[in-house]
Amino acid sequence: MYTNRDIIARLRENIPSFECVPGCHDCCGPVTTSSEEMSRLPVKTEAEHQAKLEDFTCVHLGPDGCTVYAERPLICRLFGTTPNMPCPNGKRPDVMIDSDIEGQIHHYIANTRQVLV
Repeated sequence: MYTNRDIIARLRENIPSFECVPGCHDCCGPVTTSSEEMSRLPVKTEAEHQAKLEDFTCVHLGPDGCTVYAERPLICRLFGTTPNMPCPNGKRPDVMIDSDIEGQIHHYIANTRQVLV
């Protein structure tokens, strides 16, 4: 039986990567993620969450970009890798994500308890 940790690891391995525009954070708005993914991120205060919500940015967005890039949630990793969630700056991997993997990510998100990052 696969755990959520196993599922997340397998899905992450199958998401193509690409180089973002330096300093860009156009896709870094408030998002939801699974409790499993959230447990990998640093805990932020209610005041930090509230301040970022007012700016419509992610609580983990720092002055130099994502402060949790290596552990960013699946939804963040999906941005720019699929025509369904394109990068607003036209960046993308050489090969877009396989539609079956994208479907599995959306299925995982839809079928796990989500919390606001």
